[in-house]
Amino acid sequence: MRQCCPKRTKSAGKASGNDASEPAVEEESNGSALDNEKSNGESEVHKEISQDEPCSISEEPMKSSEGNHRGELKPLKVLEALSASGLRSLRYAREVEGIGKVVALDNDKASVEACQKNIKFNGSVAISKVESHLADARVYMLTHPKEFDMVDLDPYGSPSVFLDSAVQSVVDGGMLMCTATDMAVLCGGNGEVCYSKYGSYPLRGKYCHEMALRILLASIESHANRYKRYIVPILSVQMNFYVRVFVRVYTSASAMKNTPLKLSYVYQCVGCDSYHLQPLGRTVSKDSSVRYLPGFGPVVPQECSDCGKKYNMGGPIWSAPIHDQDWVTSILKSVKSTKERYPAYDRISAVLTTISEELPDVPLFLSLHNLCGTLKCTSPSAVIFRSAVINAGYRISGTHVSPLGLKSDAPMDVIWDIMRCWVKNHPVKAQAPDQPGSVILAKEPVLQANFARAVASLSKAQAKKVARFLPNPERHWGPKLRAGRQITSKHISLLGPEAVNEHLNHENSEEPEPKRPKTDDNSDPTSSS
Repeated sequence: MRQCCPKRTKSAGKASGNDASEPAVEEESNGSALDNEKSNGESEVHKEISQDEPCSISEEPMKSSEGNHRGELKPLKVLEALSASGLRSLRYAREVEGIGKVVALDNDKASVEACQKNIKFNGSVAISKVESHLADARVYMLTHPKEFDMVDLDPYGSPSVFLDSAVQSVVDGGMLMCTATDMAVLCGGNGEVCYSKYGSYPLRGKYCHEMALRILLASIESHANRYKRYIVPILSVQMNFYVRVFVRVYTSASAMKNTPLKLSYVYQCVGCDSYHLQPLGRTVSKDSSVRYLPGFGPVVPQECSDCGKKYNMGGPIWSAPIHDQDWVTSILKSVKSTKERYPAYDRISAVLTTISEELPDVPLFLSLHNLCGTLKCTSPSAVIFRSAVINAGYRISGTHVSPLGLKSDAPMDVIWDIMRCWVKNHPVKAQAPDQPGSVILAKEPVLQANFARAVASLSKAQAKKVARFLPNPERHWGPKLRAGRQITSKHISLLGPEAVNEHLNHENSEEPEPKRPKTDDNSDPTSSS
């Protein structure tokens, strides 16, 4: 994975300079341009993970013998911006090969002291690689621009206040890893708060967790663009109670122009499950030149063409791919070959397997149960519905976000035609004529659905019965209380009744401190009352 190919990357960069409209090619050209600006170690980070230009091991020593030593990789420098006790920093130093230095930051004195103790406790490897500082992460990252190959942001809540400084502290081609746990905000519980933090308005739909991922990516891209930088998502995951994205950061004023092509607004019908994307920008090519223009719109009328209801509008969100499928496949293969090294192998394998089967170019997804809920009909099995979509000539896949979610490039009128054909074979009770389901079913299907079992209706993982969605590892799995919060009986759903009762009983058993007698502020403290 850490092999490099300077010659081929450089040639790819020259080829990409002719067409600024291709983001993927533009990324390669950016990596080659960095050779004149950055040291070998920093520029090689871009090359080592690139899957587009494979190279053999023998090329490294050949380049090293030329005198400029471009084939050598400098040890990676990692920043954990919010380290607390330093557990993750220590794991970077002890478990990841090629790490040269790990900087652990925290603005809490007790946390820094605990981190320093843990560094000493973990021996010479940790002492030589990990250093802990008491500092504001934002100030530290701003004063160390383009210095770290990897920056890890994992705050309690929103990372929005750290993004501006984080995108500046990553070297060109380096990786930014960012976690957000404020899911209530990102999923539409407080839309105005989400807009103030991330610059996007969320919608409350079954796809809200994937939309949260795409809102976070759009926000990181926005911060990066202010410094002529842009991001390339490698892996974007929604798990348990948080979202986490892995993106690489590059500098290129020309490639940055492609950002409006990667962002879209979302129109969600309030009556049914129909949603539509409105791209922010478009390009027009003429000869060898490319013009960047505003996107055409609106993509929808004032009322939904399926059920007649109004639309809610959200976004902008990241509508480009959120994973590098080649990278995911490579990592999944590597994990399977060394699964004895990973205690959480089952969960890692399940998530990566599901992601590897997603349609990369289809933003958001549908819920089959929601479609049937709108029509008040019995639900077809996922295999039958997938077969109908495939037989109609479209693609369909699952999503790692939800076991009931389905991604498809079929337009919504095709989806509803399939459901109309299903209802004809499985009649439903009559509804009020103004209900969305009644309006949808009142129309005759244009497409006659074929529900015959399609070969591709089951993914490879499903056919092999590979586990893709595992149960929680323990009861009451989820985020715990923020440090300093008082535990009360309302926290039973978070911590469990046993933990809450034990804490409350412990508090009741403690004798309260005697109150000090009140004294006059103006009186002599040495005198008795």
